[in-house]
Amino acid sequence: MENNKFGDFEVTENPENPNQNPQPEIGPQRIRMPRDKELIGIVVQRLGGNKMEVLATDGKLRNCRVPGRFKRTMWLKPKNIVIIKPWTDDDSKADMVYKYNPSAVNQLRKKGILDKLKTEF
Repeated sequence: MENNKFGDFEVTENPENPNQNPQPEIGPQRIRMPRDKELIGIVVQRLGGNKMEVLATDGKLRNCRVPGRFKRTMWLKPKNIVIIKPWTDDDSKADMVYKYNPSAVNQLRKKGILDKLKTEF
């Protein structure tokens, strides 16, 4: 062993690729579930501006809007899975609350939560 001015260190190398650090295994993650009166829905059609048509898990087609606090952060396209919160005074309208990323959508499909949504449109 060499005497080093910084002390003795153990050398660890990856024999396959010495420049690559091992990646930790990514397992199931916690995903946001609907709370209180929120529902999961799928964006069917963009209507212009911040309004969209969303098919919810209860089978209703709602006219939804993206609230001002989410306008710049929530970019939505048809077939995106979202959480909506229906209005208390008008059940045919709702607000978008959350957009699921693709890995969360896969977990929802595995759990069977998205089976209630019809995706043929």
